[in-house]
Amino acid sequence: MVVVERYPELKATQNFRDLQAQLEGTENRITVERMRYNEVAQDFNTSYHSFPTNMIAGFFSRFKEKSYFHAQPGADTAPKVNFNFGSTTSAAPAVPATTH
Repeated sequence: MVVVERYPELKATQNFRDLQAQLEGTENRITVERMRYNEVAQDFNTSYHSFPTNMIAGFFSRFKEKSYFHAQPGADTAPKVNFNFGSTTSAAPAVPATTH
């Protein structure tokens, strides 16, 4: 009987761990792809400025130097996530209103 009562909590804990692992994997994939993009842009720009490519690229307007990916300020901090949906307990105690 005790196992049945605790099973939902165990399942929720495992689901939360799975979610954390998926979020971490997503962040890692984004970081890897950002680095790959910047490496390709750097390789292109190096070729763009090298002889004889620079002379040929100068004749064609569609060849332009590539810009690097720059994250927006604050993008390096993870967003705050609150999983207290409908919880009766709160993280901080409520402060009673004062009447004077």
